[in-house]
Amino acid sequence: MNPIQSQFAVLLENVSCSFGLGIKTVKAVDNINLEIASGEFFSLLGPSGSGKTTCLRLIGGFERPSSGIISLFGTDASRMPPFLRELNTVFQDYALFPHMSVLENVGYALMVRGIAKSERDKRAHDMLEKVKLSGFAARRPAQLSGGQRQRVALARALVNRPRILLLDEPLGALDLKLREEMQIELKALQRELGITFIYVTHDQGEALSMSDRVAVFNHGKIEQMDAPKILYDSPKTEFVARFVGSANVLEGGLLGRSGLFALRPENIQVLSGQHKGLQGELIDIHFLGAQTRLEVRVGNERIAALQNGVSTLERGSSVTLDWQESSLRQLEARA
Repeated sequence: MNPIQSQFAVLLENVSCSFGLGIKTVKAVDNINLEIASGEFFSLLGPSGSGKTTCLRLIGGFERPSSGIISLFGTDASRMPPFLRELNTVFQDYALFPHMSVLENVGYALMVRGIAKSERDKRAHDMLEKVKLSGFAARRPAQLSGGQRQRVALARALVNRPRILLLDEPLGALDLKLREEMQIELKALQRELGITFIYVTHDQGEALSMSDRVAVFNHGKIEQMDAPKILYDSPKTEFVARFVGSANVLEGGLLGRSGLFALRPENIQVLSGQHKGLQGELIDIHFLGAQTRLEVRVGNERIAALQNGVSTLERGSSVTLDWQESSLRQLEARA
């Protein structure tokens, strides 16, 4: 066993995965390198078609890499079938058996493994308690809410005591309030169990709120991999700046310098009239509750700013944009 490989729950080395043949070949994952530590909550973030789900399926063994090596806890798993990997998966549709009770659903994998009914019932009850469903063992999936079904799917995946749990957009079917509640519960459960969670999402808020680290995917490649705060505060590329938090991306010429820069809307102050700073016209106002989003036209650029509370400014008025120099982040040059 390579001592470097054994330090990680998951290690991907120069991994690619292509679909199709000839000129119709699509490289869904393009020569990526990725290290995920044991016990880490790691998110794969990106828009549809960016490669994040294919990457998860490669780790789970549902797809095979076209090239490269996938190691799990120091063992080459590149050609290992899913049932031999020490992991389980939670999908967005939950895939519960409708004719079985909650307890039977959770204990199903233990039954397949030949574990005695008394032991599997005990372990299923213990896991239901961990996901706060102690009183729901006798119910059928149809008698549960979306959030409760999601918890059952989690309990079923965890009852086998996997070393890694893969989660493929498991909160996507829930409404906003329930999704936010489940984010908190998922992170708390992961901390309690100490299991490696690998989470796929297209929702940047979800990834930032739960993860220890996030890999941002774009066209099969990882654009940036960092802790959430670093990812948000210091995006490296234009794609990351726009996708994670919707930063303004400004040409250096507008600022009297060369290069490309990211500037977060909440770091911009919008002043009525002419002051020192960028002069522009307020062209749109969006009330968001606790904040107001202001859209300002400066030359050919459209720049967004966030203001706390309700803005007293009016559309069409002349304004000045100002910010601290430390708020600007220079980005890598466009390819």
